[in-house]
Amino acid sequence: MTKIFLPLEIIKNPEDMDIEYNPDPFFQKVVEKATLKQHVYNNTLETFNLIKDSILELEKKYADYVKNKVPHVLVPFESSSMSDFEIELKFGGDVLLFLMHTNIFEFSRHHEVMRTDYIHQDKSRSYCGLINIYNFLADSFKYNRVNDIGYLIGRVFVNKDKHYFIEGKRELGFIFNNFENNLIDQAAINNLLETAITYTVNFDLLTPDYELVKEVSVYDMKNTRDIISIKTGKRLGYKFQADTERSNGGGA
Repeated sequence: MTKIFLPLEIIKNPEDMDIEYNPDPFFQKVVEKATLKQHVYNNTLETFNLIKDSILELEKKYADYVKNKVPHVLVPFESSSMSDFEIELKFGGDVLLFLMHTNIFEFSRHHEVMRTDYIHQDKSRSYCGLINIYNFLADSFKYNRVNDIGYLIGRVFVNKDKHYFIEGKRELGFIFNNFENNLIDQAAINNLLETAITYTVNFDLLTPDYELVKEVSVYDMKNTRDIISIKTGKRLGYKFQADTERSNGGGA
């Protein structure tokens, strides 16, 4: 039978496992890192599944809310699971895409998180899974406008202890930035979704800068007969800066 080499501190019930501890530090390091990353991956996948569950629950609540209230106006609020690591939520004229990365990341040593006591006390807390949140126009997918622009409005980092940190636009970046105390649970996920949707609803489509759209190629114009290929985006021609520049009151 194959022996499993695991560090003692990671195993909750070592007496229940057939374990042989290898004193070789080389193999021990390999096993420790692999075990840590697998643990972080499992936490991130669990978080992503909570997001899926919360989206489905919101979908039901929205259907109950609009029933007999807006009979003459089609205001969609519907989701579709594209894969185990991707879910799409469409509401009004917007789409939010939640994409879970299957790899594990560590913050750059220059990142503000790395300067916190929380990370200094345990370096392994800086290893995180990643869930990206993108905003697109619903018409970009409906009409196959492949040149249209989407925006990363937030990215969720989850570590081995199910603590999370969010880098994002406006409220997403301000509310969810307490890595030491923010713990993933259903209430946190519900709050995250509500904040992301609210930000998206308030993130309006601006008329593109005139200088950006004053010229168009014959190729693009001919293609509009079948596929609208002239690029569209909520901030096309304008800066879309990260709200980490908080001292300048950043935000789109």
